Amino acid sequence: MNDQESNQLIGQFPSVPKQERAYQKRQALLESGRILFIEKGFDHTTAKEIAAHANVATGTFYRYFCDKRQLLMALIKDQLERFMPPRPSWLNHNDPETELAEQLASHYDRLEKLGLHRVLPELLPHDPELTEVFGEARRKLHGSIYEGLKQAKDLGFTWNDLDLWSVAWSIIVLTENIPKMDIKKGTNSDYHVVAKIICRSVFPPDVLVQLKSGEKSF
Repeated sequence: MNDQESNQLIGQFPSVPKQERAYQKRQALLESGRILFIEKGFDHTTAKEIAAHANVATGTFYRYFCDKRQLLMALIKDQLERFMPPRPSWLNHNDPETELAEQLASHYDRLEKLGLHRVLPELLPHDPELTEVFGEARRKLHGSIYEGLKQAKDLGFTWNDLDLWSVAWSIIVLTENIPKMDIKKGTNSDYHVVAKIICRSVFPPDVLVQLKSGEKSF
């Protein structure tokens, strides 16, 4: 077998281990792939190298994955929610700015520890199926944010003339591009600043004051 790209991005896995020892080998391969993809990039990593890093034979790699692309997809599918920016919890907290800032900080801390987001720019422009996987996840997130905005608007908390559909997409675009803004600025983002921009585009100033003071609550 070789490490050529397959036409099937996800496909059916050759084997789904049930025994603990086999499961541990598969997990070792997944973790080794994650580490090497981050260190070397997807294109410069081979199945043989992943197997060696996991201390298993190359043939063992192919018991669990058709190729390195399928291993990457397994990693992404298992962690897909971690790649998506957080859904603002408009209805659960009286201070939406502080809550969103904390959500953003937690999200990017988890993303940085996972590390796979560094591999995606290499793949997404050339991989329509992978792009669709993320596109579907973003559409679901958009729907969730939209519903939260709609509930807030129904309570009379938002600007009256908001196009909630567009605002939901704007929130996603802004939050998921924070790492790019950091690179351009050369400094880490202040999540409170980002949260303030988002919340002020959703809530009139008097509503934010009332929410923070407890005069209004969701």
